[in-house]
Amino acid sequence: MAVYDAQVLRGTTAESFERALRRRYFTDPQRHGKWLLIPTAGSAKGAAGFPRLLLHFGMTGNLRWCEHDAELHKHDRVVFDFAAGELRYRDMRKLTGIHLARDEDEVDDVLAELGPDAQRIGEDEFADRLSRTSRRIKPALMDQSLLAGLGNICVDEILWRFRIPPTRETRDLAADDVFRLHREMRSMLRAAVRAGHVPDDPSWLTGHRDEPDRRCPRCSTALRHAKVGGRSTLWCPTCQPG
Repeated sequence: MAVYDAQVLRGTTAESFERALRRRYFTDPQRHGKWLLIPTAGSAKGAAGFPRLLLHFGMTGNLRWCEHDAELHKHDRVVFDFAAGELRYRDMRKLTGIHLARDEDEVDDVLAELGPDAQRIGEDEFADRLSRTSRRIKPALMDQSLLAGLGNICVDEILWRFRIPPTRETRDLAADDVFRLHREMRSMLRAAVRAGHVPDDPSWLTGHRDEPDRRCPRCSTALRHAKVGGRSTLWCPTCQPG
């Protein structure tokens, strides 16, 4: 393996990082919210699955599988070498980076402020957590301590599908509304996971974000754009009346 930019490493040096992972291999990854957790294994004795990589991709990061002789991209920060090829951590902005956790306590420290994962939370817990907050629905859903894993584009898509404006107050949602919102969220996330990103299909709100004349794919109304909770927000004033 090779570290080409140590600025993406958190809580460790390039030398310590390489030494900790030498002669180890990755096992089944897990995910919590926007974090990817990759356990490792090897011949040396130690706690099962450790050291463990915790990767956060921010807005521009990803993992790319490449051939050994593929040209190095200027944003390839860390390269993990395998017999069949290379796994490259590529990130332009380096917002969050890679943590190396040596035990469960270090994993807990990194993830301590996160709520339950948005894709796995059940209806009742979702309803309970929303009932504890009184604010507009978009910033509530984007609060990672309330619910981990939803980003700006995800939340706009969910609210458009659910037909409520991003400015609706959580206290104004009836119990049935909350359960339907949960179903829309789970449905959207399943589709996004299958695609590997929030699809920019023409039938999705996301597919029209960057158009000069942004119109709702459902009713053709001109889409409204403004800051909600400090984040750039897109919605349809006809489908999502406030």
